[in-house]
Amino acid sequence: MAIETPPPSSSTPAVLRAYAAPIFIFALSMFFQLFLLPRSFPTSHYDVLGVKMYGSVDDVREAYAAIASKWDSDSGGGRPADFIKIQYAYELLTNPIWKRDYDVYGIDESVHIIDELEKQYAVEEFSKIKLPLLEVVSYEPEREGLATITSQDFASKFQDSRPWLIQVYSSGSDSSALFSTAWRRIVDLLDGVANHAMVELGDIRLVTYLAEKKTTGQVFFRKGLPSIVAFPSHCKTADCLVRFEGELSTDAVTDWFATTVLELPRVFYHTKETLVPKFLSKVPPNKVRVILFSQTGERATPSVRQAAKDYWNFASLTYVLWREEDASFWWNALEVESAPAMVIMKDPGLKPVVYHGSGNRTWFLDILEQNKQLQLPQLRSTTSMELGCDARGYSRAGFETATWYCAVLVGRQSTELNKMRETMCRIQDALSNHDASDEASKDPSVAPAASAHKNKRLTLAWLDGEVQSKYCFFYVQSETSYDTCGTRKSPIDVPRILIIRYHRNATESANAEKEKSSNWPKTVWQSEVDDVDPAAQLVVSYDGPAETSEIIKWLSKMVEDGDSKNLPFYRAKTPELVPESAEPMRSGVPKSVKATQALLRLWNRIKDYLADPRMGPTLLLGALLSAGSVWWTRSRSIQQPVQATQQSSTNQSDNNAEEEKKKERNRERRRRNAKGEEAPASITDNEPKDAVQILSSGLPQLRNVMKLGCDAWRYFRAYFDIATW
Repeated sequence: MAIETPPPSSSTPAVLRAYAAPIFIFALSMFFQLFLLPRSFPTSHYDVLGVKMYGSVDDVREAYAAIASKWDSDSGGGRPADFIKIQYAYELLTNPIWKRDYDVYGIDESVHIIDELEKQYAVEEFSKIKLPLLEVVSYEPEREGLATITSQDFASKFQDSRPWLIQVYSSGSDSSALFSTAWRRIVDLLDGVANHAMVELGDIRLVTYLAEKKTTGQVFFRKGLPSIVAFPSHCKTADCLVRFEGELSTDAVTDWFATTVLELPRVFYHTKETLVPKFLSKVPPNKVRVILFSQTGERATPSVRQAAKDYWNFASLTYVLWREEDASFWWNALEVESAPAMVIMKDPGLKPVVYHGSGNRTWFLDILEQNKQLQLPQLRSTTSMELGCDARGYSRAGFETATWYCAVLVGRQSTELNKMRETMCRIQDALSNHDASDEASKDPSVAPAASAHKNKRLTLAWLDGEVQSKYCFFYVQSETSYDTCGTRKSPIDVPRILIIRYHRNATESANAEKEKSSNWPKTVWQSEVDDVDPAAQLVVSYDGPAETSEIIKWLSKMVEDGDSKNLPFYRAKTPELVPESAEPMRSGVPKSVKATQALLRLWNRIKDYLADPRMGPTLLLGALLSAGSVWWTRSRSIQQPVQATQQSSTNQSDNNAEEEKKKERNRERRRRNAKGEEAPASITDNEPKDAVQILSSGLPQLRNVMKLGCDAWRYFRAYFDIATW
């Protein structure tokens, strides 16, 4: 039996629940149309004067004259608040620049004056109000030497890949005129880092391209004037420009541009308490430490941050705020007398290099370029070829040099290693300052090493034995190599000085190059030769006292013997230097700030939709469609039970008729069986008693039947032939 679905209830609570969504959307549309929309579209200044929207200046003057004559003839006078609004509208709409800004872009930056004057003249007569209410401003940045750009030369200016910072201003805007001083400072700070220009609102085509657009397509500036936009590097269209939405100040704009657009790393400030634990001890040993002393505490300029990015692999920069009470501390520690100052700290134990005073960007970059390298360079995967301390490469003296040397200080990071690095720096200074023409400097124990160092055949460097453990163990093959190489397993750290003699045979190198370019298959012996480095090596370890003079004599002896004697050498496959992890560069906008900016953009978009006059009719249409959908659903749910009942009754009557027919056939069959009547023949009846099945009689019977058929056919043909003849 079919189960009937009960029809939906038609009570008032049930109907309200069913139509809850349409009712809510309808109420929302009414709230938007009656409350939100009027606030988004207040009374215009044209309405105050009774002039049609976008009326001409002459229409405004005529309307104002009519209102003024009416007020003069009125003995009682009018309210000061009304007069202030009328006078403000008249002054705004009779100024061509202000009227253009108001009509095209909706800019009315002095509207706050109305509320201020209404409070000031709340109890006085309007005749006592000082006129004019607005002060005319004429701002011309070209006279101040600031670059401007128009729609005609916009495309031609964007030829290089440098980023652009653009200010949209109005020649009649008081805010733009007040921001001119800050803009000049911003332009100075961006010199050499980015391009800059200004665009006047009168260039409607270009301003429309740069401005924001409402959901209705109207051009507007959310933060008013001046408006700051930026084109990142390689950005040529408005789809990728970035808008500044913060407070208009020199510090805020430059920090936003350097962080968001240029994606430069930040340079943080430290105090005398945090300088050592949070900066000096965190900087990798292969980088120079640069300390900038500031007297004002301003953020790092974009040029300084750009330098920090460009020299990231060589130097780390930080700021220190100068305080007079800390003057003695900085003098004793770094010999800094006053700020501004720049301190460069290189190798351990070396005296810091101090520069006092402030210079321009070129001066700052020149100092960084001169001091970007450590005095004693570190042997790394990225510097081995440059230093000439690689058996796969060549000498610093050139490709033609057959024999050269590399003196390497090997050890783990420790106090002992820092002391030996200081000693190696003194050795390098002594070799660099050695003058062969000076009689006092003609020391045979120094000359070979000094000459080789001057000719770039001798290089001094140091190696981190813990990070480059395989490389270290390859050269330091002794029972105490664990005191120098690998992970520290005991409190003992023993740095060692090694000198490696490299030798290249020009004939062998030429033959090796020919074999590499040959297409013939290589033999086993040739494959083994190709597995070794092209330069032969000889390694000697220094075991003498850690004195500068003794180490220099030992180096000179090694160089002299290596150049004059036929010393043994070996060719092997030197382990490759492990790429050391670089210090991470924290650049760009932090994730938390990006999330906040995304939420702010979403909220601004919602506010734009709430100010769209099409939202009210759209919500009303949605309410009607929703109500129609609910009505249709409820109507179908009422009709379905009736249709189901009719269908079930029809099916039941058909079933009853079929059962009656079946019963009738059964009764007829029983009646025939009782009378003994034979049913009509069919292929499903029983076989008769005298029936014969040919196939069941066997093969002989079939043969006889076929023979009789053939005889009959012959008799028939014979009879036919006789008759014809």
